[in-house]
Amino acid sequence: MISLRYITFLWLMLPGLSEAQTADFFAKADAFFNAHVSNGKVDYKGIAADATELDVLLSLAADISVNPSEANNYQAFWINAYNLAVIKGIVANYPINSPLDKAGFFDKTKYNLGGEKITLNDIENKKLRAVFKDARVHFVLVCGAQGCPPLISKAYTPSNVESLLQQQTELAVNNPDFIRIKGKKVGVSEIFKWYQEDFVTQEQTLIGFLNKYRTTPIAEGAKVSYYSYDWRLNAQ
Repeated sequence: MISLRYITFLWLMLPGLSEAQTADFFAKADAFFNAHVSNGKVDYKGIAADATELDVLLSLAADISVNPSEANNYQAFWINAYNLAVIKGIVANYPINSPLDKAGFFDKTKYNLGGEKITLNDIENKKLRAVFKDARVHFVLVCGAQGCPPLISKAYTPSNVESLLQQQTELAVNNPDFIRIKGKKVGVSEIFKWYQEDFVTQEQTLIGFLNKYRTTPIAEGAKVSYYSYDWRLNAQ
């Protein structure tokens, strides 16, 4: 029979075990992205040939519990979890030309992450957008397509997530391939249409949002249009 003292000991040890597991996840995720991502492109072929490292990471992520009250830890975990799950979805169906080639890729396929079974859309919309109302998240969640902002070759961690959210947003909105300016016309990704409520408010126009992060401001009266999203795989 297990004694009450032993049960109490295990209960007291759980926070430490959880913290160690989370730290291990961030370290292993950092090594994984560094090894398999280059210039925003992913080595899906190599990962598909041996997915052991990815599966170990996802197994770690399955039992990790994070709390929104610890914002940096929470955001870093779910951003990495999303990006890793996208890679898992691609390699599970490899070879594939686009995430859209797999029906239900974003809204039906579930992954065991953070103690629950969850879709990619639910990570984005329920775990991140709904909790923090931070439009910068759109520039760090990478959907496996070339139209997405690029995946970086490092993990998001509690210590770097804020600076990387800012960095990746600034890189995106100053990238002439992403924000296409021609005279008084501006072509922007369909991301800004699909999630318009994240960028446009009663107090802020889309141009106003972009100008918060641009080194060269766009004229407020510029005409905005949306170019077609490139759903081709972001593969090396």
